[in-house]
Amino acid sequence: MSPPDSICLLRTSAIGDVTHVVPLVRTLQAAWPQARLTWIVGKLERRLVGDLPGVDFVTFDKAAGWTGMREVWTALRGQGFEALLQMQVALRSNLLSLGIKADRRIGYDAARAKDLHGLVVNERIPARTGEHVLVAIGSFCEPLGLKQTEVRWDIPIPDEAQAWAAEQLPGDTPTLLVSPTSSHALRNWRPERYAAVMNHAAARGWRVALVGGPSPDERAMADAVLAHCKHAPLDLTGKDTLKKLLALLSRAHLLLTPDSGPMHMANAVGTKVLGLHAASNPNRSGPYSDRRWCVDKYDAAAHKYFGKPADELAWGTKIEKPGVMDLIGVDDVVERFEAAAHEIGFP
Repeated sequence: MSPPDSICLLRTSAIGDVTHVVPLVRTLQAAWPQARLTWIVGKLERRLVGDLPGVDFVTFDKAAGWTGMREVWTALRGQGFEALLQMQVALRSNLLSLGIKADRRIGYDAARAKDLHGLVVNERIPARTGEHVLVAIGSFCEPLGLKQTEVRWDIPIPDEAQAWAAEQLPGDTPTLLVSPTSSHALRNWRPERYAAVMNHAAARGWRVALVGGPSPDERAMADAVLAHCKHAPLDLTGKDTLKKLLALLSRAHLLLTPDSGPMHMANAVGTKVLGLHAASNPNRSGPYSDRRWCVDKYDAAAHKYFGKPADELAWGTKIEKPGVMDLIGVDDVVERFEAAAHEIGFP
């Protein structure tokens, strides 16, 4: 099989999933350095990965609706690709792919396809279950004759972002970052519980910083957490960009967060993640490289809400039910914090 000279990658969102595409890009570049890679990515997500070397980016503004789709199609007018990797199954992305000219249109297997996905592809990745999302995305190179055997990110962090992060978190004081808000509200933990763990870390001599985006929901969550803090943390909510957050994460020793984009950004820069999992399965969507520090109550949630163990649920089942995150206690998180602190060298 001759190597393709042009490949289009379509994965527009979300932040966490976009970070999972980066190792696939690295795999393609290592095998076929002369191949032209074009990545159709979301407007926000491009701010994180849009400076990857050797990749042409086309921005999809999903908020613009049909206008956003037409803008992508216009940007690609006159271009054809040997292969399209259609890595997003949402109806909007499936429709978007119709305007991309490609000989080979590679998509998900039938079990993972939805929203007419099967109608816009002519090849599929191997049908497997029990895979982490990053592994599933990495398998998109297999129909092309490759195998992703190495996982590497190396997402660029500009010097100015590094300098800003160094101003916020100077020195090598053990640092806990807390990113309390997921894009799915039912994955969020209670603010007083975050504060209890933050108080514990501060009492142990750790520097604690609260991070999050500028949205009203994230500001409200930050204020609720701060109201319960005995030791005022550094509040950086709404003050960073995605690149600055990446730089902060690279300086931190541990991130406390629910299943969210920052979880995967931290993993990408090698920072340990104390992930909070009850609504989602950490083996599918937790921090890829190291899940030892996560609190996993997914099986308990499966028993409570479905009356069966997690291994009897369809792979990828979300248990986004009111109160599901209450299955995670403060003591559960403090225990994982202490284990991570000991591993890092701050017993």
